[in-house]
Amino acid sequence: MNRLHIAFVCVVAVILNTVTAQTFYNSANIQKIEVQFSQSNWDYMLDTAKLGKEGYIMAQWVKINGTYFDSVGVKYKGNSSYDSTYKKNPIHIELNTYKSQSYQGYKDIKLSNGYADPSLVREVLAYDILKNYMHCPQANFAQVYINGTYKGVYSNAENIDKKFASDHFYSSNNTFIKCNPIGVATTNTKSNLRYITGADSSGYFNFYEMKSNYGWNQLKDLCDSVTNNANSIPNVMDLDRAIWMLAFNNVIVNLDSYSGAFAQNYYLYKDNTGHFNPIIWDLNMSFAGFPHLGFSNSSMASLSITNLQQMPTNIHSTDQYWPLIKNIMSNAQYKRMYIAHMKTILNEMIVSGAYATKATAFQSVIDTAVQSDNNKFFTYPQFQNAMTANVSVGSYSVPGISTLMNARAAYLNGTSEFTVTAPTITSATSIATPSLSAAVTITANVTNANLNGVYLGYRFSNTLKFQRISMFDDGLHNDGASGDNVFGATFTMTASQAQYYVYAENNNAGKFAPERAEHEFYNLIAIQTATVGQVKINEFLADNQGDVQNEFNQYEDWIELHNTTSTPLELSGLFLTDNFASPFKFTIPQNTIIQPNGYLIIWADENPSTASYVHANFKLAAGGEQIMLSNSSGAVLDSISFGAQQTDKSMARCPDGVGSFTVTAFPTFKLSNCAISVEELNGEQGLLSVYPNPASGILQISYSLNNEIPIEIVNVIGEVVYKTTVQSKTIIDVSGFSPGLYVVKSKNASKKIIITN
Repeated sequence: MNRLHIAFVCVVAVILNTVTAQTFYNSANIQKIEVQFSQSNWDYMLDTAKLGKEGYIMAQWVKINGTYFDSVGVKYKGNSSYDSTYKKNPIHIELNTYKSQSYQGYKDIKLSNGYADPSLVREVLAYDILKNYMHCPQANFAQVYINGTYKGVYSNAENIDKKFASDHFYSSNNTFIKCNPIGVATTNTKSNLRYITGADSSGYFNFYEMKSNYGWNQLKDLCDSVTNNANSIPNVMDLDRAIWMLAFNNVIVNLDSYSGAFAQNYYLYKDNTGHFNPIIWDLNMSFAGFPHLGFSNSSMASLSITNLQQMPTNIHSTDQYWPLIKNIMSNAQYKRMYIAHMKTILNEMIVSGAYATKATAFQSVIDTAVQSDNNKFFTYPQFQNAMTANVSVGSYSVPGISTLMNARAAYLNGTSEFTVTAPTITSATSIATPSLSAAVTITANVTNANLNGVYLGYRFSNTLKFQRISMFDDGLHNDGASGDNVFGATFTMTASQAQYYVYAENNNAGKFAPERAEHEFYNLIAIQTATVGQVKINEFLADNQGDVQNEFNQYEDWIELHNTTSTPLELSGLFLTDNFASPFKFTIPQNTIIQPNGYLIIWADENPSTASYVHANFKLAAGGEQIMLSNSSGAVLDSISFGAQQTDKSMARCPDGVGSFTVTAFPTFKLSNCAISVEELNGEQGLLSVYPNPASGILQISYSLNNEIPIEIVNVIGEVVYKTTVQSKTIIDVSGFSPGLYVVKSKNASKKIIITN
């Protein structure tokens, strides 16, 4: 019989709390990716797989910036950018095809070959612009080597997968759809969200790829709303993100998209509010690298460079084959929002010259690598002149990026939609410091707007959708005097912080404040939220196989936070993550209070949070990763990087919140980590079971043998607080026990139990 003393013994080295930057998508650096195949005919095998079922070929190994991965899946990808005769095809590397492995948390690597892009920066530049207005992938550049031979410079864009959904939409297991038609698109085969009359869900199989385990009927219902019931679109889709998508596509002439011929290259993810979120994908042919707007007589027609520079704002606005555009543009208010978003992108990124500055910087980063790239599709001088020179690509010309955008800015700013006078919005603020559960009024100084055309959007968490209410200038809504151009609206502060924006319109134009709303917004704090030093990561268990269970009776990972102060603190609106590069991965729910000197458990199990329990949208990796607690300003309250973990052994601090993290003899769930003097017996452990754990009110003790055995319940300081005998099963009333850690002991076995009461 083994005896383990419950005490803190330093059995591992201290893990430092330093935040190390993730660098895989840092656009200031080129990544180095090396692929080694054992097969000499690897290129033929990749071509054969691409022309077949697009399966993976096993690479002997892959190195990413020197980090070695054994047995990795590799395949060619792409449509127009792929050809079996190309020496430089686009590549998809899947690190976990054959083994569970990842690089900085990323399992899929998507590499584009620069086809139809003399500048080689279109994809990275477009994502760099888009990230200011929508959730989108990160992107940078990579030098790729296969079997020791340099293949050239590739753009390296983050894969849109469950990790992406978790990072941006706070869940990962909901309906997830890739919107690309299978085969050759025609007027009737686009991924355009058009409802197929009379067809069941199988009628959509050729136009979309379901990335989740279910969702075809939900997609069919979405298409029904988009096509046949425009008023219901805001109920099923994040309308603001849809408008940003269309505005972005139009401004930078991104036609290999929903706005172009195939109505493709976007994803849809349904968040926990029940709304589908569009996610733009595959920007390697943006900035008019794909000059096809639609179909003419069932065949694609290329636009001239002049046509591309002067592409109107209302493309497809009356076309039934682009129902999302048609129904947004047929709604006067949505159209005003669309133009407002277009003007924001144009002014901030194009007219300002920011896009050209960034493009030049990107070209400088890859210049040397491009010179030595013997497989590129264009010459080095064409690369150098790609900002201004037009280059022939088969049957059409790809415009210089500046040649396109400078003319485009001049054209758009000369249209009637852009020259009409929009409202102005200043001083959108709260009139007083709010308190929890009290009414709070937001006022804004607005001119040149309709009296009934000013709105406040607000929400209490990143996980929620904005609610929109009217603002008034009538002297009756805490807005000062009637007619003074100060508009007011009031809502109840049901959480510790709120996010809000203001939208105003007249008959001709709309305006947002801040201009990037709803992607960006103002913050309003009601009561004191925990700050640096007040709340600490106190303990965590990353390999829970038989310790405590959550309320769903699952053994899942958990993280314990500790309030180091003598006052209650609000945690809602703070962020928890397992990836330093994605600090806002999980938003702690509203009204989450941690008591003075108390403890709060956050289950890292991807389950939804409830009124009584907080569940993060990620799990911890037993092989080691990171945990970070931060606020909306990016300030880090606490963080830790940890290595491989032992099963059912937590890492904890003693003293609480202050000491270094060390391995525990066993976890002290929601208790002080400095308990001593209790013995746990490890003998016939499989014979004894206790349920539920944690327990409140009653505790069931079972023994798998038929004979009667004595049982003791021992508290954290070693005192026997209860004795009984068990034959098969007994139920004990523990409602009178003090909350804390106990050990249920028989002669040859023992189990830890938490009593919460």
